Amino acid sequence: MNSVAFYLLLLLLLISVATPPPTSATTIGVTYSTPPSISTSAALSPDRIAAKVVSMKIPAVRLLDSHPSMIRAFAYTNVSLFLSVPNPLVPLLASNRSLAMRWCYRHVLPFYPRTKISIISVGNDVVSYSPDVSPFLLRAMQNVHLSLADLRIYKISVSTTFSFFNVVPTAFPPSSAQFQEPTGEVIIRPILQFLERTNSSFLINLFPYNVYRSIFSIPIGFALFEEGPFNFRDDLTTGVRYRNLFDMMVDAVISSMAVMGHENLPVIVAETGWPSSGIDAGEVDATLLYSEMFLKALLGHLRSGVGTPLRKEGVAEVYVFELVEKEAKQGIRNWGLLHHNLTSKYGFEFSGGGGGKGSRFVEVLVGFFVEVVMLCLLM
Repeated sequence: MNSVAFYLLLLLLLISVATPPPTSATTIGVTYSTPPSISTSAALSPDRIAAKVVSMKIPAVRLLDSHPSMIRAFAYTNVSLFLSVPNPLVPLLASNRSLAMRWCYRHVLPFYPRTKISIISVGNDVVSYSPDVSPFLLRAMQNVHLSLADLRIYKISVSTTFSFFNVVPTAFPPSSAQFQEPTGEVIIRPILQFLERTNSSFLINLFPYNVYRSIFSIPIGFALFEEGPFNFRDDLTTGVRYRNLFDMMVDAVISSMAVMGHENLPVIVAETGWPSSGIDAGEVDATLLYSEMFLKALLGHLRSGVGTPLRKEGVAEVYVFELVEKEAKQGIRNWGLLHHNLTSKYGFEFSGGGGGKGSRFVEVLVGFFVEVVMLCLLM
């Protein structure tokens, strides 16, 4: 028995040494919405999309249109799903608790926990796209949260998604950022209190491309994470030097929450990316080259684990917009990682994580020592 104890102790020591430390706490996922074309939708079945996501080792997907068939396709995959309630449903869910329960019955109860659902966003950028719906946001969120509790589902958080461009009027300096008024006091403050009370996260669509286009003085290298003599901005209030636009925008959000007393809330970047084509010829920086440069640099930055100056652990999750490109036609921006046939548009492999060589080595090591211990017990 002493030899068995020795082998078990050795096994534990080797696992602790061999297991590589996590390089980043940030989960990197993608967004997906069903293509509007009927023929394309038929070709891209939910099972095919789920299989592609699994093959790319992407750990999380934000479903912008949460069709039950797509939710079902991710059952037993260990891919975490971020569901969305459409903006037109927000006032209905706010005014009728039974409708909120019905939504949960249709989109959550039949699949959870076989499908790993982590969060539900009630509405997406409601403040700008549906301003008349904004007053209903909090009540709708509360009704969805209470409906989940009634179903004894406590591990799915409920939030709503804002757009940086529409709620944070000034990105620089980050230390002076505040939410746009009156939206901040009337809409966002009560929602922050709800998120704090329910241990949920603040969701924000954050596109450096949009801020870069709107502020002439921002160099392209600063937006693309490039090192260079002019690719930085100093916040003179805090003395912090920012090396990229993404971190500057994240810290502007954190400062805006801090003004309202909620600086410690987790932040999830619900959408980010760089378009590979623009609406018209005037968008000269919406190119495949710049899109690839941004995505490679963003992934490297998030995986480095350095976080931002105001949040050393970084944001909790980041979702790249989007998995599959839209129809290639004039007048729309394309952001997709993949073509319609699910082949990659870029010269690098996008992978959200998953088990690497280190984890595979530990699995082999464990298997070997389990066999050794079993042999010792039989002797």
